[in-house]
Amino acid sequence: MNKNDFLVAQIGRTVGLWGDLKLHFHTDFPQQFQIGNIVKSDRGSLEIIDINHSRSLVRFKGYEGIDYAKKLTNTKIYTDYEDTKNSCELEEGQHFWFDIIGSMLDDAGEIIGKVVDIQRLLDIDYLVLDTSKDLIEQGLSKTFLVPYIPRYIIKSDIEAKIIYSQDTKEILEAS
Repeated sequence: MNKNDFLVAQIGRTVGLWGDLKLHFHTDFPQQFQIGNIVKSDRGSLEIIDINHSRSLVRFKGYEGIDYAKKLTNTKIYTDYEDTKNSCELEEGQHFWFDIIGSMLDDAGEIIGKVVDIQRLLDIDYLVLDTSKDLIEQGLSKTFLVPYIPRYIIKSDIEAKIIYSQDTKEILEAS
């Protein structure tokens, strides 16, 4: 794997006798897994020969049969930015996490932090922010979380790497 690859799924246990494996998605775009696709894994390239999205089951070429498939248990599957952008369709107002990470958070004209990660808790994505140096010097927390919901997020400018927000400084002050 290279530094631009990121985790999109992990292979779980075998199911049945024909080499089906449980696939645990770490992506909002499971449609990028299709028959004939070759995916990158920590064990090399794997070709998908069967996929059942409703049951989250996958079978790979060369691993047909339970004994062969067991070798892939716990294997991680990766993709890169370019493959993701080419195979995933976003709806209006949606963004890839890798486009959000690195953005500055602007609250009423004040930059209060930089997005360093995103965590999903239940059904809500939270921006993990490193607080700006000026605010840390004022005694505020070095890091904090902001829910990525309309109550706090006004809009995201991916090209400028700025997320416009409201009332997020209050979250930081309460951290």
